[in-house]
Amino acid sequence: MKGLKGKTAIVTGGLGDLGYASAIRLQEEGCNVALFDLKSDDDKRAGKIGCAYFQVDIGDEKQIRQACEQVKNRFGLVTILVNTAAHFVFKSIDAAPEDWDAILRVNVMGTSLVAKHVVPQMKAAGQGSIINFSSVSGFVGQANFATYNATKFAIRGLTKCWAQDLAPFNIRVNSLCPGYIYTSAFVNSCKKLGLDIDEEDRRASEMHLLGRQGRPEEVAAATAFLASDDASFMTGSDLLVDGGYLAK
Repeated sequence: MKGLKGKTAIVTGGLGDLGYASAIRLQEEGCNVALFDLKSDDDKRAGKIGCAYFQVDIGDEKQIRQACEQVKNRFGLVTILVNTAAHFVFKSIDAAPEDWDAILRVNVMGTSLVAKHVVPQMKAAGQGSIINFSSVSGFVGQANFATYNATKFAIRGLTKCWAQDLAPFNIRVNSLCPGYIYTSAFVNSCKKLGLDIDEEDRRASEMHLLGRQGRPEEVAAATAFLASDDASFMTGSDLLVDGGYLAK
């Protein structure tokens, strides 16, 4: 991909499957990559792929501010932000206030706060690319997914508003919208909902024209594209990596 070598990138949710795959791809393209994640990196996964790691609760603005400053001091101005961090709550009209507080705190407010503290660095650099992870769940209704889908619709809305606000500063903002991706989050969601994993994999695969779930590295390729100069005329867009899910 053009224009990535030497750039500094932050990937939130960096220890999750999609964040980690995106970090690997950006690092392979020559970026200096910092992973933000709520979990501690006990297995030193960041170091294994040549990335820095910062334990950050993206619902805590003070932690974000400090971590962003540390990344700048270590690597230089951040010009790529990949917002993959997400909290998963799958409820409908029965959602309690604490369910809404938990999911909105990360998926909407947290995403916004990280961008708030990265954008000044992008403005100073005269360029930037923000990639917000939405989902096919940000386009359609799904049974008992109201809490999650509401936040993914919101991410697409934030993306389009920020694209307008930041275009004068040469900062592009796009959303990346995966279909069903076979990840540990998928497996854990099945377990939480009491569903058979193999059966749900077959069911999810049938929802896609390509007849399977996607893989994290396929999403990571789209991340690198949106971050690169190859996507220099894209902003305010929704890039689907969904195996034809929404085309059915």
